[in-house]
Amino acid sequence: MTNPRSGGGKTARYGLIQRAEDMDAQVWTTSVERDAASLARNAVQQGAQVLGVVGGDGTVSAVAAVAADTSRSLVVVPAGTRNHFARDLGLDLRDPGQALDALVDGEPAQVDLGMLGSRVFVNNVSFGMYADALLEPGYRDDKPRAFATVAPDYLKGEQWVEARVDTPWGTVEFPQVVLISNNPYHLATPRWLGRRFSLTTGQLGAIVLKRPAQAPPDLLWHLRDELRQHKRGAGPPDEGMVVWSAPGVTLHGDVRHLDAGLDGEAVRLPLPVLCAIRPGALRVLLPKDRPGIPPEHAARH
Repeated sequence: MTNPRSGGGKTARYGLIQRAEDMDAQVWTTSVERDAASLARNAVQQGAQVLGVVGGDGTVSAVAAVAADTSRSLVVVPAGTRNHFARDLGLDLRDPGQALDALVDGEPAQVDLGMLGSRVFVNNVSFGMYADALLEPGYRDDKPRAFATVAPDYLKGEQWVEARVDTPWGTVEFPQVVLISNNPYHLATPRWLGRRFSLTTGQLGAIVLKRPAQAPPDLLWHLRDELRQHKRGAGPPDEGMVVWSAPGVTLHGDVRHLDAGLDGEAVRLPLPVLCAIRPGALRVLLPKDRPGIPPEHAARH
């Protein structure tokens, strides 16, 4: 399954369809009438034992859900804009076609899947400024304009997430940012900030940026400072950010719905929002050469 619009047309730019067909893979392309999940289900009905997906995290998560539910192996070809899941699998983002080698002699691995109710996410679900930007008309064509539209109210402290989040140190009311990831992000060193060294911990990663009593002059600088405080080991209950790992995270509140970004796709969710993890739910086939794997000492640090 390939999403030709992912990554500004990476599928065509790297000749991924032809490369896959040269390896005797059958290729289906998404369209308005046929999304990635329905194509994957159709492929299973036709007897496919391995599913491949060419696209970004949103497309990958749709096919991963089908693969997990039907006990099929998944080959991930990174052709989106960010490719967080593929990156953390160690795949070569500079040459997406290298991932197709897994069709020949792929090494199997079991990885976790995040769950948002019945929906799957391979990277994260976010609430706050990013989720609001996704809902802006024309977001895909002009992302800077979309962020510029929603950012001012957050930067002035006049906008927040209309929910309460349960943490190990109590409930945080109306935070500015909530980010829940499939396995925790690395926060200790700038070079590897936001990477996941493991997708098999059986834990969600959770980051909550509290709403400050007085609006910070710049929310992004505020977030940077909080990350530095966390790195130095400051206690979560006394700081502006709470970071923890858990098999489940719950958001609840008095509004009927929350807007969220689910692997880069805009969704509207009824409250309460229940996030969980399915340990080892997805079998992936990986090429033997994976240059994106961080050095062992970085993961230990």
